[in-house]
Amino acid sequence: MPKMKTNKGMAKRFKVTGSGRLRRRRAGLNHILESKSSARKRRLGRDVDVAKGDARAVRRGLGI
Repeated sequence: MPKMKTNKGMAKRFKVTGSGRLRRRRAGLNHILESKSSARKRRLGRDVDVAKGDARAVRRGLGI
């Protein structure tokens, strides 16, 4: 059976931690930043875990 190919778009967007958790960036930190509060921008800058419902599809796309 051939090897499973990694979805390169997903590989750029998601990270796997050492303990195996999936992490992603938050949306909304690319433009129109003047109107957003500092606290909001700070929150948006942190990575968060991928939702349970999406985790299976992400793992498949990453080939893990």
